[in-house]
Amino acid sequence: MPRTTQTLISDRRRYLGPNVSTFYDEPVHVVRGEDVWLWDADGRKYLDCYNNVPHVGHCNPRVVEAICRQASTLNTHTRYLHDGILDYVARLTGTMDDSLDSAILTCTGSEANDIALRMAEAMTGKRGIIATDATYHGNTALVSQLSTSNPPKTGFGLGQYFRFVEAPDSYRRPDPDGTLFAEAVAEQIARHEAEGTGFAALLICPYFLNEGFPDHPDGWLRPVADVVRRAGGLLICDEVQSGFGRTGTHLWAHEKMGVVPDILTLGKPMGNGHPVGGVVTRSEILQRFREGYRYFNTFGGNPVSCAAAMAVLDELDDRDLVAQAAIVGNHARARLRALGERHAVIGDVRGSGLVFGAEFVLDRDSREPAVAYTDRVVNALRQEGFLLSKLGRHRNTLKIRPPMPFTTAHADSLIDALDDVLSRLPVTP
Repeated sequence: MPRTTQTLISDRRRYLGPNVSTFYDEPVHVVRGEDVWLWDADGRKYLDCYNNVPHVGHCNPRVVEAICRQASTLNTHTRYLHDGILDYVARLTGTMDDSLDSAILTCTGSEANDIALRMAEAMTGKRGIIATDATYHGNTALVSQLSTSNPPKTGFGLGQYFRFVEAPDSYRRPDPDGTLFAEAVAEQIARHEAEGTGFAALLICPYFLNEGFPDHPDGWLRPVADVVRRAGGLLICDEVQSGFGRTGTHLWAHEKMGVVPDILTLGKPMGNGHPVGGVVTRSEILQRFREGYRYFNTFGGNPVSCAAAMAVLDELDDRDLVAQAAIVGNHARARLRALGERHAVIGDVRGSGLVFGAEFVLDRDSREPAVAYTDRVVNALRQEGFLLSKLGRHRNTLKIRPPMPFTTAHADSLIDALDDVLSRLPVTP
């Protein structure tokens, strides 16, 4: 007999331990996915407005076929020679600036960011890292020290190497040309240097997704990139969420923000659910890292993972999904702005491509975050068959980040449902 929802929850605690996260007050027991849809154990259909892991759609036929074909032929690690990893890295780096010409493939974004930080130390001889104070970059012992949205309770003595700047917030603290953010980073660089730690790198998501994807113009990161380079540090862009065309304007969000990173990290969407991650960098940085570390990853870059990742790039190209993301995102934000004319709880609408959302406030003048209300909206939409989440420093911004095949019709269905939910849910603290 299949487990009931309550049995699933109790068995998770029993077998997986306490505090294993689930979404929603009433967790969803999903059993099947297709394109932008998920089905639960009772046969109910949900529009997936959240998951970027199935980047080109749940159970995408091309990706599934590529995985099956390669798994039925060969799967091994990279101590044996195989073409797949070389073909993939050549194609991946071919979408980027010429300086980003080499890569290490991993299984997760956490591993990729861990390697990136060690590359920064190897290249600069220093250990001081800077990130924003409202972010998440992974869960290794090293990288978890940066993940202020989910802070670790133990630090293994690593906390001294990390300093934080206030996350940008275009709604409450406008910084239209990026100079305030650059000045804040410069201040923390000086503190690293004064303490003798030295400055190695700034690690950021170039679109600041976990921070609530503030509304910044293209090129906004140039001032901070200049500050980092003048100080002799590296710029690391974590594109686990923002990459592969998510913003609709560019394949990579760092391009949109006007910079070329020294190191680029990738993860979740890369293999459409197959565990693939990566670190892309300049050959000189990779060489220095290889000289300093004997790094090997049994599953990173295996033939099946590379086949899945290559199929994702094929889908993005053949279906022109980046251009579609721009069209759908523009349409969705226009509809959300119109919704804001009827619902005062909507304080701000922002995003680009297929990352968009509305920030909820109790009062537009004070901009007091409607934190509990946002949670009620997310749970109400789940009951209506729409899956999304919330994020940002105050956890009061809807996080709408669907698979790339999401269309304007899907966006209309979601926003119609949101309109209905906002109309019947009283705004209370």
